[in-house]
Amino acid sequence: MSSGIFCLVLTMGIARFSYTPMIPIMFEQVGLSKVLAGWLATINYMGYMSGALTATLVSSLVVKDRLYRLGLVLAVVTTFMMGVSTEPWVWGLSRFLAGFGTAAGLLIGAGLMLNWLIRHNHRSEMGIHFSGVGIGIVFVSVLIWSSNQLTWSEQWFLMALVGILMAIPAWTWLPKPDTSGLTESGKSLEDKPPSQRFLRLMMFVYFCGGFGFVISATYIVAIVESQPIMQGQGEMAFLILGLCAAPACIIWDLVSRKTGILNALLLAYFIHAVGIVLPALGNSLEFALLSACLYGFTFVGIVSIVLTMAGRFYPTKPAKLMGMLTMSYGVPQIIAPTIAGYLASASGNYNAALYMASGFIVLGLFAIVAIKKWSASDIKLLAN
Repeated sequence: MSSGIFCLVLTMGIARFSYTPMIPIMFEQVGLSKVLAGWLATINYMGYMSGALTATLVSSLVVKDRLYRLGLVLAVVTTFMMGVSTEPWVWGLSRFLAGFGTAAGLLIGAGLMLNWLIRHNHRSEMGIHFSGVGIGIVFVSVLIWSSNQLTWSEQWFLMALVGILMAIPAWTWLPKPDTSGLTESGKSLEDKPPSQRFLRLMMFVYFCGGFGFVISATYIVAIVESQPIMQGQGEMAFLILGLCAAPACIIWDLVSRKTGILNALLLAYFIHAVGIVLPALGNSLEFALLSACLYGFTFVGIVSIVLTMAGRFYPTKPAKLMGMLTMSYGVPQIIAPTIAGYLASASGNYNAALYMASGFIVLGLFAIVAIKKWSASDIKLLAN
C-alpha cells in the first residue's frame, strides 16, 4: 500500500492539486486570467477522461502496470513543464498530459492495489491507499507555503524535483501483477456484474459528484483569496482541506463497514453538499475553513467508496468499471471549471458556481435513495 500512497502524493497531490494553490500566485505574477484558469482545469480533466477511457479499454494487468508507471513519469514531466513557459498552449499541454497521468495513478493504480488485496485475502477496502490524496494535498500546501520566497516558475520546478523523489518508491515498491486468476489460497476470482439499472443510476450519482468535486477542487484557494478580509488565508484553507482528507478514507471505510456502503455514500453526499455551499452563504473565514474541512473530509471519501464498490463487483478487472464510472464523473469536470470561470469573471465572485455544484450533489443524493429502493439484489452482492 505504501507504493500507492506515494503514487497518489505524486499524481494527485503534485501533478493535479498543486495547480489549485498556484492559481492565485499565477494570477499575480504572470497575469493568468480567471477564464484561462478555468480552461486549463477543463483541459486537465479532458486528459483525465482520456486516461479513464484507457482504463476501461485495457484488460491486461501487465499493460495496466506499464500505464501506471507511465503515469508516474508524466506527473513529473508535466509539473516541470508548467514552469518553463508563459505560453497558454504549453500550460494546456501540461495539464492534459497531467490529467492522463492522474488517471493512471488514481484509477489504474487503485485497480492494481485492489486486485492485490483481494488476491491476498485482505479486506477489499481502499481507505489507506486513498489517504495518499489528502497527504498529497497537505504536502503540496506546506511545500508551496515554505517556498513562497521563490518565483512561480521556481515553485513549479521545486515540485517537479520533489516529484522525482516520490516516484522512486511508487515505482519500485509496487509488486508485479499476478495474472493467475487465483487468490493466494487458491480460490478462483469471480466477477459479479451489477444490473443495468444499478449501473445507470450509479453513473448518474457519480456524474453529479463530478460537478460537486471540481468547483471547489479548482477554485477553493482563489475563492478565499478573492475576499479582502481573507486575503493570505487561501493556503491555510487548502492545508485544512488536505488534513481532513488524509484520514477521511479510513474513517469512511469504517462507516461503510458499520452502516453499509450505500448508506455511507448517502451520508457523504449530504455533508459534501453542505461543505461546498458554505462560502456562498457567508464570507467569513470561519465559513471558508469549515467548508474546506467538510469538503476535504468527503470528496476523497466519495471517490474511495465508489471505486471500492467497483472493485467488489469486478475483482478480476476492477479498473474497467472504475474507468466507466470515472467517465461519468469526468464529463462535468470538463464543463464545470470553464462555466465557473465565466460566472466568476462576470459576477466578480464564485457564489453562482458553488450553488450549482451543491445543487448537483443534492440530485446525486436523491439518486442514491433511488438505488436503495430499486436495486436490492445489487446491494446484496455488495454485502457478500
